[in-house]
Amino acid sequence: MADPNSTRPSSYSPAAGPWLVLGAAMLWGTTGTAQAFAPAGYDSAAIGALRLLVGGIALLLLTIYRGELGSFRDWQLRPLLLAALFTATYQLTFFSAVAKTGVAVGTVVGIGSAPIAGGLLALIFRGEKPGRRWYAATLLAIFGCMLLGFSGGDVTVDPLGVALAICAGAAYAGYTLMIKGLLEHQSPNAVMAIVVCLGALILSPALFRIDPEWMVQPGSILVILHLGLATMALSYWLFARGLQTVAVGSAVTLSLAEPMTAALLGIFVLGEILNLQAGLGIGLIFSGLAVLVIRRRSAKPGIPHESAA
Repeated sequence: MADPNSTRPSSYSPAAGPWLVLGAAMLWGTTGTAQAFAPAGYDSAAIGALRLLVGGIALLLLTIYRGELGSFRDWQLRPLLLAALFTATYQLTFFSAVAKTGVAVGTVVGIGSAPIAGGLLALIFRGEKPGRRWYAATLLAIFGCMLLGFSGGDVTVDPLGVALAICAGAAYAGYTLMIKGLLEHQSPNAVMAIVVCLGALILSPALFRIDPEWMVQPGSILVILHLGLATMALSYWLFARGLQTVAVGSAVTLSLAEPMTAALLGIFVLGEILNLQAGLGIGLIFSGLAVLVIRRRSAKPGIPHESAA
């Protein structure tokens, strides 16, 4: 269990934490829409590696510019390496799951299993006991994710694909747990820069699968820059700062804003049709997120807010 006395102070108020995590998740939700505008012929694993590489370099330059890198002797090596490994594992297992069992099942199982894994890991390793708001928000958001994911009608269930999706959800929860611990000793910029760069290094063999002709197309360059700078560098910048004041379980649940954002962009940007089931799913996810983000005001002065953990 983490020592609360060692926690690195945050420059943001606790009330801002959920909003920062929510903003990060919404940026992640633009990934699919961005890839829809990419020229044909790209490899998912290579795109994931490029995303980490561009985002990692941007975060590293920011960290060096601000003089926050510090001495590597001060770093906790095991959680640092585990965070990088979980980052790379999520990229590989999630995209592989979607390829095998389809977008609907892969997304619902992968993203839907993450809050459950996050809550369990936080309870076991950090002693963070989920409160009533977390249970209510997680149930609403997961059920909404199921309605949204299966609203298309055609569903393919592949056992290996489902197993890979569960691994992806567990990897994301494990990554969040490791990052939370690292933030207690290092600056958010330094933590995310090193973790993302190490994750890119792990996935670097996939870069050899990229077609050079595809890389130099203007559309490809724009997509890569968006994925690396917006959905990786900026989103992780927000996520790390939010995670300083948000419990692990709540942070993972707030990440369910990703499929909601992806669905809304599909409707308003890509022209996809919104049916009743998908609309209900989006509404439930939004309701679950609101439970965690909107802090209930106390009826009397001096009575603290209920924890969102």
